[in-house]
Amino acid sequence: MVAQPWKRPDLVDQPDLKKLNDELHDLRLDAGLPSARTIRESVGKDAQDYWIVNHQAALDTFQKPDLPPWGRLEVIVRTLAEFARHSDVDGEVDRFKGLWKQVVRETIAQASVHPPAGTTASAGDDDVNDATVPSEDLPKQCAEGASRRAAEEPPASTETPTSAGQDSPQFNYAHESLKGLVLNAAQALWYDKDALRVFLGVVRRSEGFVRMADTAEEQRPANATFYGVKSRVFEVGHSPARLELVTLHRRLDEHRRKRKWSFTAMEEQTGISSDAWIRWYTHDELPEREALVAFSHVASLTQEDHVLLLGLWDAAHDALEVQKRSASLPSSISFDEAWTMRDPAVPRLWALAGVGGDDLAAYGPDLASGTAPAFVVVGSAKSGRSTALVNIARSLLASGTRLALATPKPSPLRELADQDGVVACFDQDNIGHDELAEALSVASAEEPVVVVMDDAEVLGECQAQRVLRNLLEHGFDEGTALVLAGDEDKLEPSYPWLGKVKRAHRGLLLSPQVRHAGDWIGIRTGDSVIGSPVTPGRGWLHLGDGKLMTVTVPQ
Repeated sequence: MVAQPWKRPDLVDQPDLKKLNDELHDLRLDAGLPSARTIRESVGKDAQDYWIVNHQAALDTFQKPDLPPWGRLEVIVRTLAEFARHSDVDGEVDRFKGLWKQVVRETIAQASVHPPAGTTASAGDDDVNDATVPSEDLPKQCAEGASRRAAEEPPASTETPTSAGQDSPQFNYAHESLKGLVLNAAQALWYDKDALRVFLGVVRRSEGFVRMADTAEEQRPANATFYGVKSRVFEVGHSPARLELVTLHRRLDEHRRKRKWSFTAMEEQTGISSDAWIRWYTHDELPEREALVAFSHVASLTQEDHVLLLGLWDAAHDALEVQKRSASLPSSISFDEAWTMRDPAVPRLWALAGVGGDDLAAYGPDLASGTAPAFVVVGSAKSGRSTALVNIARSLLASGTRLALATPKPSPLRELADQDGVVACFDQDNIGHDELAEALSVASAEEPVVVVMDDAEVLGECQAQRVLRNLLEHGFDEGTALVLAGDEDKLEPSYPWLGKVKRAHRGLLLSPQVRHAGDWIGIRTGDSVIGSPVTPGRGWLHLGDGKLMTVTVPQ
C-alpha cells in the first residue's frame, strides 16, 4: 500500500490548534508518511506490555478537531522527528510543546467567554466532582475520558479572566492523574475478583470516584497508559534482570489464566498467601522458588513446563544476583588498592582481573592451571580493554613473571616496555615466527614467560601463528601462557590459533553488545548482560567455573 497523507480536520475557528495540527502533518510528511501502526510500534509498550499509544489514538491525534493530551503528542512527535532524522529531536519536541501550550491558552481564553454548558465548578473548588463529567465519558474503556480531560482542560492553578457573576471552570491535574492510576490498578487486578472487589471498595470511599469504581467493576478498563497517562505505580525500573522477570511472570500468568485461578484461589491451592502473589505480580518481584514448585505441583504441569518454569526462575535469580553485586561494587578503584585485596597465597602466574564477589576481594585467573594456558579480555570499542590488560601485565610483573608484549596498535601496554621482566615488545602489525620463538625460548616451568597481546584481531594471520598455536597446546609444559584482548566485533575464531583460545573457557567481558561475545570466555550470556551502556571500569569475569562475576576493573 502506498503511503498517503491523512485528512486534516476543519479548524478554521481555532487558528492555534490548526497551526499545531498542520505542523504535525508536515512532520509526518518529513518522516516519510509512516502509518498509525508503524507509529504505535515505534513508540513501543509500557512495563505492563500495553501499547503506550494505540494506532487509533495516533490517528485521532492527526484527524480529530481536539487538542491531544501532551503525553501522547510528545511521544508521537519524538518518534516522527527520529524518523525524519532531525538534528535536534529534543528541540523539535520543545517546539511542539510551545505550540501545544499556545492552544491551551487559546482554549482558556475561549472558555472564559463561552464556558462549557452545565459546568458548575467554582474557582474555589479543590476537586472536580464526577457530576460535571458526562456519563458517556466513562464507557467501556473508561481510562480514555479521565486521561483526555486531564490533558485538554486547564489546571486548577491557572488563572482565567471571568465575566461578572460568572465562574470559570477549574480542573485538578493531580485528581485526574490519580484516576488513571486507579484504573491501572483495576486493570492489573481484573482476574482476581476478590482482590478487585476489596480495592474498588476502598476507592469508593473517595468522593467523586464512585461511578468510576462501579464502571471498572463491570467492565475491565483499558490501560491508562494507552491514552497518555503513564502510570509508574506498577512499573519496574530498568535493571539487568528486567527481561528474565518479565518472561517468568508471563509464563506463570499463562498457566494461571488457563486454570482461571484468582490470587485467592492460588492461596488456597498452594498455601502461599494471596498478598504475596499480588505483590510478586504487581511489582514484578521474583517469587519464592518454593512457591513456583507448589504452583507447578497443584497445577499438574507437565515435566517440560515444570523444568522451563524453574529454569526461568534460575535465570531471573542469577540476573538479580548480578545486579545486587554490581550495585555493591565500588565505582572505581586503583591498581595499588586492588593489589592489596588479593589472597597473599595466590600462585606466581595469578593475574589481577578485577575486584568483586561477596567478600569484595581481588579475582583473576591462574595461568598455570585450567583447560588451556590463556585468558581473554573481550568487549566493545572504548570499553577499557587496554586498561584491563595493563592491570594483568602489572600484576604478573609484580609477582616476578616475565612478559612478551604485543601491541600492533598504539596501546597503554607499550608504556611497560622498559620495565624489568619484559623480554620483548612487538609493536608492528605482524610478528615474525623466529622473533616470537626466540622470545619464548627462555621460558621454562620454573621461569615462565607470558605473552600479553592487545588488539589481537590484527594479529590473527601473523607469521607467528604457528608459535602461538603451539603455545596454546603445550604452554603448561613449556612454561608459557597467553593473555589477549580484542574487539568483540572483530575477533575471528576462524583464525587457527585464535580459535584455540576458546579452550581456556575463561576471560573478562567488558560492556558486551553482542550475544556471541560470551563464547570467547566460555559462558553463554543472557540479555541481562548484553546491550548495557558502555561503562569502562565494569566487567563480567568468568574463571572457568560456570559462574559470571561482576567486577570493578582497576583504573
